[in-house]
Amino acid sequence: MDVVSAYEAVGSYRGAAAICGVDPKTVKRTVAKRDAGELDEVRVERAPVARNTDVVAGLVAARVAETRAKISAKRLFPAARVEGYSGSARNFRRLVAAKKRAWRAVQGRREHRPGVWLAAETLVIDWGTIGGLHVFCAVLAWSRVRFVRFARDETAATTLGLLAECFEELGGVPAKVLADRMGCLKSGVVANVVIPTGTYVRFATHYRFTPDFCHAHDPTSKGIVERLVGYATNDLMIPADGWDDNIAVANVAGEQWCAEVNAVVHSEICAVPAERLTEELPLLRPLPAARPRIGRIERRKVDRLSTVRVASARYSVPSRFVGAQVEVVTHDDRVRVYDTAGELVAEHAQLAPGATSVLDEHYASPRRLPQRAPRPRTKTEHEFLALGDVAEQFVRGGAEAGVATLARELDVIINELIPAHGDEAVVKAMARAVRFGRYRADDVRSILAIGPAIVEPAEAGDDLAVVELPSAALRSFDAYRIQDLA
Repeated sequence: MDVVSAYEAVGSYRGAAAICGVDPKTVKRTVAKRDAGELDEVRVERAPVARNTDVVAGLVAARVAETRAKISAKRLFPAARVEGYSGSARNFRRLVAAKKRAWRAVQGRREHRPGVWLAAETLVIDWGTIGGLHVFCAVLAWSRVRFVRFARDETAATTLGLLAECFEELGGVPAKVLADRMGCLKSGVVANVVIPTGTYVRFATHYRFTPDFCHAHDPTSKGIVERLVGYATNDLMIPADGWDDNIAVANVAGEQWCAEVNAVVHSEICAVPAERLTEELPLLRPLPAARPRIGRIERRKVDRLSTVRVASARYSVPSRFVGAQVEVVTHDDRVRVYDTAGELVAEHAQLAPGATSVLDEHYASPRRLPQRAPRPRTKTEHEFLALGDVAEQFVRGGAEAGVATLARELDVIINELIPAHGDEAVVKAMARAVRFGRYRADDVRSILAIGPAIVEPAEAGDDLAVVELPSAALRSFDAYRIQDLA
């Protein structure tokens, strides 16, 4: 009669079948019997029908409770056969699924409560991936202010650097930073309690906040940031071909997106996050005077070249630190050198192994080109080089020209030409010889022999010297007429 009543109410076989949980054909047959007067209106109580799964129902319920509904029907089926189950595997899977649903309804259900956040208490951070780049996401739990930045990796140095940038963007430091179990921030887990790394502890001490970590696989404690990562992935405008690994362009887009979403009403708190931040800002802890050293820190001794070596690359340091110990911090493709007092004394772009970065301001004297000045040994060489730069040019030019008898040529110039012509004339002749690539004593002798009659070649574009030509007596053309000669 329930089937007939349902059919009368909806007027459809399928509708009545959906209400009563039977097949539409059953509804049709039942209505047909009612119309033929064959339907017995008195409900007949039927005896419970025995099922072939009853023999193992207790076993299945016990094993499901022992394994907290993790055991599979495939694993439990052989034991059911031993206990006398003779039905099909499909029917047995239905039994196991029903027992699991019953156990979860009573034992496996977890209570979920909405998060209650206090102002200036918690900042939640997490990493994600957007457009082929790693994205660092943070949200201030009470005001819902978002912070999104892009990076090439998820190392500890990058994470702490972006966290410091987030504090500066907010204008203060919350009491606690809640993070997922990031491998870059944890050194181990004991009794499901995460032990932060020493670097993270020093960073937290510098900013005066308490590090906190989510429970493993716990959406309750980290769902707010997981949702933020998904929200940024779906809502942030990403070019069709990505950003071509250009972090600067991606960060500009991230800053614009944060400015946009922080200026509109948040659906959960029904308030504008940027306006709530102005209320929360006085409760945040003040920022320290400077950022801590973030990155890989190594101690080095400045060598005699006033440089330090890091990762097989050489970087210059002010020369006053030669022989002193310094700290070298490598982070964000930059190498920073600090003295023992913590003052930044040098900064370079990180180089590949084998490269060198030298800054001229780190040295007291200006850079000089490499040169090998002549070093006289004999008396003749001393006297010749004493003539000045022209003598040095003569020696270098003769060596480059391959004059094998250069030593004898110098001896002739010193012992024969200088006593005969004097230092000034010989130096002037050697300058002309150097100018034309002549490096023998006979060449210098020839130049001295010409003396004042020597012609100085003029450079292109110079004015020509006026030379006075000899004059002759002039006669008119009438003096050469033929009739006068006759």
